[in-house]
Amino acid sequence: MGGGVRVFPDAGEVIGGRRYAMLAAMPAPSLSRRGFLALAGAGSAGLALASCGGSTKPSAVPSGGPEVAAAEAKRRRAGAPVKDVALVAAPLTIDLGGGLKVPTWAYGASVPGAEIRVKAGDVVRAQFTNKLAEATTIHWHGLALRNDMDGVPGMTQEPVAPQGTFTYEFATSNPGTYWFHPHVGLHLDRGLYAPLIIEDPAEPGRYDREYVVVLDDWSDGLGQAPEAALEDLKDGKGPHAEHTKGGGPHSDALNSAGGDVSYPVFLVNGRQPGAPAEFVAKKGERIRFRIINAAADTPFRVALGGHQLTVTHADGFPVVPVTVDTLMIAMAERYDVTVTVAGEGVFPFMAVAEAKADEAMAVLRSGPGAIPDSNARPPELSGKMLQRADLVAAESVRLPAGRPDRTYKIALGGGGPGYVWTLNGKPHGQNKPLVVRQGERIRLDFENTTTMFHPMHLHGHTFQVINPGGAAGARKDTTIVRPNEPVSVEFVADNPGQWMIHCHNNYHQVMGMMLTLSYETDRKLSSAERASPLGLVCDWLSPNIS
Repeated sequence: MGGGVRVFPDAGEVIGGRRYAMLAAMPAPSLSRRGFLALAGAGSAGLALASCGGSTKPSAVPSGGPEVAAAEAKRRRAGAPVKDVALVAAPLTIDLGGGLKVPTWAYGASVPGAEIRVKAGDVVRAQFTNKLAEATTIHWHGLALRNDMDGVPGMTQEPVAPQGTFTYEFATSNPGTYWFHPHVGLHLDRGLYAPLIIEDPAEPGRYDREYVVVLDDWSDGLGQAPEAALEDLKDGKGPHAEHTKGGGPHSDALNSAGGDVSYPVFLVNGRQPGAPAEFVAKKGERIRFRIINAAADTPFRVALGGHQLTVTHADGFPVVPVTVDTLMIAMAERYDVTVTVAGEGVFPFMAVAEAKADEAMAVLRSGPGAIPDSNARPPELSGKMLQRADLVAAESVRLPAGRPDRTYKIALGGGGPGYVWTLNGKPHGQNKPLVVRQGERIRLDFENTTTMFHPMHLHGHTFQVINPGGAAGARKDTTIVRPNEPVSVEFVADNPGQWMIHCHNNYHQVMGMMLTLSYETDRKLSSAERASPLGLVCDWLSPNIS
């Protein structure tokens, strides 16, 4: 071949053992890459070269891909015990206490569903059967589990059809307080939730008793069905309709609305305040409470009359212990607290529904006495409240210091006409995924432009909250983002797949407040891709353009 530009290649010409079937103006082999681009300008050849990446191209890691299997293999230890459980989602009539019976959906024979308890490192194998009239899934909240077991329909699995089955199987790793629930529509705003407790085999057990406390807001069988409530919100008819009309913030401790839906009753462990659940103990005993907020739309202010709460864990991970009178727990958050029983009697365990002027209640009984009135407000509720900056991850779980490889801003918006909620200006399906690569350190800067607070949850990972001044905060998977108060978190991308970031207000989530975290890898081109016109051009360019 001579110098200059020639027609490359002729239709049907064989070069290097390949037959080409296209015509394109191409430079001679001696032309530099810069020279070629100058000649190609903005033409198709320039675009072709810009698209060439050798024998690989960036590609999203699929939820069932080899990268996901490899990550699971690292988590699963040889000979790990397997916890087999059968989970059935089905219609059920339950007693909320005092003979108040309501129809709902539940896992098994109770609300909350039966607790699953394993030791860190064990394998959970849950055979799930859907006996509902609608397709559904199970999401294992807070767990760094394999991506194809995460329970997000259309992303990690197909929803389980009515009368269908699905086996969830995954290794557990980090001990802590977790829970599981559906990730379809407003299914969570019924009775479909249950605790998952992963015990630490090395934990010394510095307490005498342990109780799991599950908080919930409830309307099923008593008030509006969740779907009807959502339709009212879309039409601007909800109890906080000013949000859908661009109104101002509510006046409460969070300087924002705690939720959009009105509920007739609030529950602790499936019991209404008029017939509360009881936690039995003795004077002087040290009690560990694992508190889970399973509500769809309601944050709670929690206090125990006559006692202080020592916070030991946030979202399952240990923190430097801090003692407070009360704490705010948003939807999907979990706090472990310890309490030393102060005396003999009956003490109200209060969970006041923030901005809703109502409450859930249980009692701690360490002696004889009448059940307190649920309208009582122990002084602890207005005492020292836990603040985000109070929480510092225990050294054993603290994220090592480092600089982020990527920083993403996530703008929380929406709530206007039509009750559409957005992340980065658009609802899920229209907003752009956040791309990460295995091993990168990622920083997320949340900015809330709405008048409500939002509990933001990241699937499959635990992030470290960045406290004021850049100090290390708690390790969590869900954090409150208040209006006009930026929150930054960092995490290591160590669990490949396709993951969800979303607000854990179930109504905001359903109406678009979700975003995809997408792992990317370099995938080898298939033979078909290499034989495509662009692939053939790239093959020729690679050795001939310096």
